[in-house]
Amino acid sequence: MKLVIASLALSLIAAPAYAACVGSGNFQSCFDNSGNSYSVTRMGNHTMMQGHNSETGSNWSQNSTTVGNTTFHNGIDKDGDSWSSTCINGICN
Repeated sequence: MKLVIASLALSLIAAPAYAACVGSGNFQSCFDNSGNSYSVTRMGNHTMMQGHNSETGSNWSQNSTTVGNTTFHNGIDKDGDSWSSTCINGICN
């Protein structure tokens, strides 16, 4: 029985995430197998995302702007707290 439980736990950990999107390159509506649905809007070097999780009722958002080799990210997490990050050449703080 322990082997069955351990095998099941490992299969859940190794299960790949699934996401599907519909729309164009500038606007997409997406959902995944974790209960998330989100919209992505791209305008030039700016990307905006608004998300919702139907299982938990949580919402979040993220805005990203790229200037040269630097991308500035900011948003609101599922708990309503703001956050920000800057990435230079793919290395983020």
